[in-house]
Amino acid sequence: MRAAEHPPFHWLAYQQLLDSALPIGGFSHSFGLETLVQQGRLTTISELEAYIRSMLACSWASSDAMVIKAAYLHIPQGELEKLWELDHMLHVQRVGSESRSGVQKMGRRLLQLSRSLYPELNWQPLDDEVSAGRCSSNHPVVHGWVSYHLGVPLNQAAEGYLYTCIMTCINSALRLMSIGQTQGQMLLAKLVPLTGSEWQRVSQLDPMEACTNSPSADLAMMQHETLYSRLFMS
Repeated sequence: MRAAEHPPFHWLAYQQLLDSALPIGGFSHSFGLETLVQQGRLTTISELEAYIRSMLACSWASSDAMVIKAAYLHIPQGELEKLWELDHMLHVQRVGSESRSGVQKMGRRLLQLSRSLYPELNWQPLDDEVSAGRCSSNHPVVHGWVSYHLGVPLNQAAEGYLYTCIMTCINSALRLMSIGQTQGQMLLAKLVPLTGSEWQRVSQLDPMEACTNSPSADLAMMQHETLYSRLFMS
């Protein structure tokens, strides 16, 4: 589907995909946050804010958002193999097996849900590659695919994805830490402007330059597998 064939963009349709209640499994994953809380390394709202800022700068924007940019670059050109290559490269860079599986499960659930919501969109290329094992179907690549075909502007799609990362992390923290809903919403409001500034910081990069630099978070993701008790799958 070429850009000119996009359906008219309606911001509420996209907002639905950013809803924290979207049934794609984000509620089940902490992506290592549970480990940090249990180890006593993350106990206050200020420490949570610092953690989210670090993940935005060193992982979510510099890595996941690059997949969304790649979708907008390569889908209209028919260069889908480049999109699958980047998706796979970032998939194998996720060192924690639980988190790697979690991002993939969220992507597949988003694909299944979006296909039901918008059956008229062009799903066949993505479905074929996922079925053949050439696309890892991680959350960022599916988010990029859906956003592009809904006609969502790239900047909004990238910032929207970063927003979901922040929101998912805060929702996990609400169940792990001694913070209330009001504090969580205040933190979300404080961090929302970073979705724009972090995206603008990386938006001119070549997607193949995508990288992560979050060794402490990666270690926490790996250690989650051996926690004595767990609320989350990852």
